[in-house]
Amino acid sequence: MLVRRIARPLLASSFIYGGIQTLRNPQSRVPGATPIVEQLTEVADKQLPVQVPRDVEQWVKINAGLQVGAGALLALGRFPRFSALALATSLVPTTLAGHRFWEHEDPKERFGQSANFAKNTSMLGGLLIAAVDTEGRPSVGWLTRKTAGRAAAAAEASYERASKKAAKAQKRAAKQVKRVTH
Repeated sequence: MLVRRIARPLLASSFIYGGIQTLRNPQSRVPGATPIVEQLTEVADKQLPVQVPRDVEQWVKINAGLQVGAGALLALGRFPRFSALALATSLVPTTLAGHRFWEHEDPKERFGQSANFAKNTSMLGGLLIAAVDTEGRPSVGWLTRKTAGRAAAAAEASYERASKKAAKAQKRAAKQVKRVTH
């Protein structure tokens, strides 16, 4: 559909541009990302059997690279549901790190950060819609249920046929027994 061909690149453009800018200058994002990375690594260390890296700049670069890659895939219409989900996942820490409006006292700065926070939550909504968009085709869940239903019906039909054959075989065997004994 034409709308998807236009909307996906428009939605992806911000991620591609922002990711490239961040890869060019990751140090500018490190101060805002530090509290988020510290929280994530603390939780990960408790949940995972391995220790995750604590280098904030590395996490910033990984997130930026993910945004460029997934943004390009979304813009090209390749793996659109997966790429939209990847972008949505990367947008949450990006928003929490970059637009902490609640920490600003200056009304102008607070307004700017809250506007960007709202913009990012709007983009998150668009990404979530894109992540569940099946383009008019049946979803994986629907296909799975339909296939399971067909498989169950086929198994039941096979069972019925096998039961009928077994009943016929029993009747033939019973007739042969009667002939032999008489």
